Amino acid sequence: MLMNTLLSMRHISKSFGEIKSLVDVDFDINVGEVVGLLGDNGAGKSTLIKIMTGYYQSDKGGEIYWKGKKLSSMSVSENRKLGMEVVYQERALINQQTVWKNIFVGRELTNFIGLLHSKKMQQETHRLMDEMGFTSKAVTPNSIVKTMSGGERQGIAISRALYFDAELIILDEPTMGLSLAETEKTISFIKNTKKLGKSCVFIDHNIFHVYPVVDRIVVLDRGKLTGQFMKNEISFNDLIKQLRYVAKEGIML
Repeated sequence: MLMNTLLSMRHISKSFGEIKSLVDVDFDINVGEVVGLLGDNGAGKSTLIKIMTGYYQSDKGGEIYWKGKKLSSMSVSENRKLGMEVVYQERALINQQTVWKNIFVGRELTNFIGLLHSKKMQQETHRLMDEMGFTSKAVTPNSIVKTMSGGERQGIAISRALYFDAELIILDEPTMGLSLAETEKTISFIKNTKKLGKSCVFIDHNIFHVYPVVDRIVVLDRGKLTGQFMKNEISFNDLIKQLRYVAKEGIML
């Protein structure tokens, strides 16, 4: 493992009965890196992420390291304390509530006598929105989420992860169901997380969405890692050709 490796997964396998969801997968992510995790439905992307975040445990032989330290036990709550946050598709938000209430839902700030500190939560939400590039003056901490675009909702979910000091933000199909303009907004928010020095895993099946924002692309196919590419070493057109070859041959490049 390199000195700047944030997360390292080694020999990760997972079977459900006779179904092998993952087979001896190695996966790394470095500090400040955005990694695109690509694969069709059933490739094993969701299973890998659930093991990464402690929802599932790897089969015997799998090892996970955080900042070079081997994790002996894993759970969703333990991994969140380490600094991992999952941003699910925008519908995970509470549409009838304001932006600031969505940011702090379940982790509300209180004052010295234990009452909700609404003013501070609104101030912190405003600061986060500035950092993340919410440019529309029509969107404020008191805006109702259901009135906002899909891309802006994704920005709220990402901002929530950032506020609670996530070092690794895992984005689960963040552009699914979004229009072109909303997708571009989401990509912009992801770029801002990188500027803030955070690491991201961008899970998707659409290379057109992933390529503009990632540093590295990892490909899963039927539970196996079959391709890994540094974006600065390969053009988009050449990458498409390589991915087609990987899909056809099912081998690691």
